[in-house]
Amino acid sequence: MSQGMRLDGKIALVTGASSGLGWRFAEVLAQAGAAVALAARSTDKLEQLKCEIEAAGGRACAVKMDVTAVASVRAAVLAAESALGGIDILVNNSGVNKQQRAIEVEEADYDYVTDTNCKGAFFVAQAVGRSMIARKCPGRIINIASVAGLRVLAQLSTYCMSKAAVVQMSKALAHEWGRYGINVNAVCPGYIETGINRDYWQTEGGKKLINMLPRRRVGEPEDLDGLLLLLASEQSGFINGAVITADDGLAVG
Repeated sequence: MSQGMRLDGKIALVTGASSGLGWRFAEVLAQAGAAVALAARSTDKLEQLKCEIEAAGGRACAVKMDVTAVASVRAAVLAAESALGGIDILVNNSGVNKQQRAIEVEEADYDYVTDTNCKGAFFVAQAVGRSMIARKCPGRIINIASVAGLRVLAQLSTYCMSKAAVVQMSKALAHEWGRYGINVNAVCPGYIETGINRDYWQTEGGKKLINMLPRRRVGEPEDLDGLLLLLASEQSGFINGAVITADDGLAVG
């Protein structure tokens, strides 16, 4: 790992850190030298990750955060900063999905997706951005959007809408907060295999989808490591308001 990609002395917050990409993001940031605040609705799994990071010589804390509740978001950010110090890096990762046809979407389904992916992402970014501005501390905010925010995926209307909102949010915050030295960027992953969806890729439907992908494969969480470290590091000083796909060519297919 090059010296420019090290994060020694930095404090990071990762939301949705109890599984999948969030877990991996937290591990990678810790390995690069950052102290990491791990946030999720349930802290049971976070404690396991915290122990693993500390066993490897890193620093971490676990904070309970429900991104759909603004009071919970603000309390968790305060708790993270009390435990580790002012946040320098936010990986705004929490997200949910529900696959269904548009005509089947009920209000509760809509709220379930948008409250987490859109409202939650905004208020987490706001809480961390406020802190950075108050402390006059330049920082990095990395919003995890999706290729679904750039192109339509079948039977995912509310998810596509919510991730498109995250893309536009990232641009708006980059424009507004750039003057404070806060870089805000969006990462749009394509299909990534995690524990949540691993079984699906072995089904007939999953295999059929893989055969429709540009290189007939799905990604692994580690395929995002380099991009994450770049956007979190000082090397990304001139990258602000960018929307970067990491989808193996899906968005242009």
